[in-house]
Amino acid sequence: MQRRHFLQLGTASAAGLAAPLLRAQPLTKLKFTLDFRISGQVAPFFVALYKGYYEAEGLEPSFDVGSGSVAAITRVASGAYDMGFGDISALIEFNASQAGAPLLQAVYQYYNRAPFVIIGRKDRGITQDFKSLQGKRIAAAAVESTRRAWPMAAKHAGMKPEAIEWVTTDFSQRDNVIIRGDVDGATYFHDSALSLFQRLDPAQLSVLSYADAGLNLYGNAILAATKLMADKPQAVRGFLKATNRALLECLADPAGAMAYVKRREPMVDEKVEAERFKITAGYVATADARSHGLGDVRPELVRAQVAEVSQTFALKQTPNADALYNLSFLPPKAERLPKA
Repeated sequence: MQRRHFLQLGTASAAGLAAPLLRAQPLTKLKFTLDFRISGQVAPFFVALYKGYYEAEGLEPSFDVGSGSVAAITRVASGAYDMGFGDISALIEFNASQAGAPLLQAVYQYYNRAPFVIIGRKDRGITQDFKSLQGKRIAAAAVESTRRAWPMAAKHAGMKPEAIEWVTTDFSQRDNVIIRGDVDGATYFHDSALSLFQRLDPAQLSVLSYADAGLNLYGNAILAATKLMADKPQAVRGFLKATNRALLECLADPAGAMAYVKRREPMVDEKVEAERFKITAGYVATADARSHGLGDVRPELVRAQVAEVSQTFALKQTPNADALYNLSFLPPKAERLPKA
């Protein structure tokens, strides 16, 4: 019994010595690039950051604003960033231009459906029927995901891509040209259109979602460099666990989550950003996501997206659909199911 008591004391002493050593270990730093500015759309990253969820996983991530999905993908592929936030269609195009093993992969599907919409004025004859867009003047930036994806949406809606007259407009001017009546409508990420809804009564507008036309595109995902996955798999796993935890909290309480966005970006209006995230949630927590869990995808939809993007943009080669994702780092399904 004395020996057993001694062993127990020894084990307890060893545990007591080990705990401080574990706490003293430096946090793993990660550089993360967003695709655009900081808003309610990306609230989970800042909830996880300021609530200490990343730190609990041994991580110290930094978040930088971006200038689009293509730039975010390039940043990660070049090694300048470890992880990023970018559009799957853009990743398909990027992979088609590369030879050899992928430099980065999607590890968590954030937007289960791309929030691509065309918003038009009802007094200009635009209804919820896509065919009402025939001959209309639609504003869009020169290089913008929703505009570039239009040929795919048009095909599903039974229209020709040239049915729309495009009016090239800077992002910052889309609301203005619609309100002035210079155009009949404009392209948006649905959750980016909140500024328009604040200036023009939503009842006067028709929101035509590409998803409603039957175009099932996956949107922005969390991307990780393949080097990071190979060298620091636990960092990727921990990042997704913390982010997923925060995303579930944002879905349950959008208003409460925005305090953490404001902590990083003091100029934002918490009420506005909460409304923005409620729109985001409709594309994140879809029926699919509620079935297979947040972050996951349906392989058949991935293959269909690769085929459509390759055909639409006449890619030199069709990328391997199986190489787009590495979902082995996802938290268990039970931890990824949003509450009803």
